[in-house]
Amino acid sequence: MTGASSGIGAATAKRLAASGAKVALLARRADRLQKLVNEIEQSGGTALAVAIDVSDADAVRAAADRVGTELGNADLLFNNAGVMLPAPVEEQRFDQWQQQIDLNISGLMYVIGAFVPQLIASAAEKGVADLINTSSIGAQNIFPNFAVYAGTKAYVTHMSRTLRAELGPKGVRVSAIEPGIVETELADHVTDAGATEWITDTKGQIDVLESEDVAEAINFLASQPARVNFQQLTIMPTAQIS
Repeated sequence: MTGASSGIGAATAKRLAASGAKVALLARRADRLQKLVNEIEQSGGTALAVAIDVSDADAVRAAADRVGTELGNADLLFNNAGVMLPAPVEEQRFDQWQQQIDLNISGLMYVIGAFVPQLIASAAEKGVADLINTSSIGAQNIFPNFAVYAGTKAYVTHMSRTLRAELGPKGVRVSAIEPGIVETELADHVTDAGATEWITDTKGQIDVLESEDVAEAINFLASQPARVNFQQLTIMPTAQIS
């Protein structure tokens, strides 16, 4: 899984490991990955840390080869790396636009391209494999100043639905999970004052999701009978209305 060093990725790694999965942890922060590996191993699980930037296509291909060699062909890929950098469009933050596109779209596709052969091979052997991509409620709803981020997540959702038509007949289930507000580090990178105020105020007013809530949803998707594919799952805080 990508984006494994914190938040939803780390929580999902622990949840899947607890279910008996061998987990490969891909993210940039090697120290955090190793700490997570230690936690999983101390609980009796198996984990492999691979420190990479998923926007580096060559590094992603090398990581996929390593995972296949050390753990065997992946039968579940959780594509979770992403960044959220809202800002008014008139500010012309081309650097932030490109960063979101590079990670949320290009990085996503590099990982899919590198691991899909393993998923297809696993599905042929085991009867099913899973590709789960993290989208966002922003793919559906409208949030001022989030145009580029929401656009990248709309890409994730629509691409996932379309790719399902290609991979489903080969036994690979494709799902997009669309969380609402989750208590993670994602908002820590936000530089826009208005967006920061909105996020902070919302977190102060409602009980937002925890990373473990989303991890349970990922485990649910992967634990379905082979004939069942939830192509899109939206998970929201009960009190979040948009």
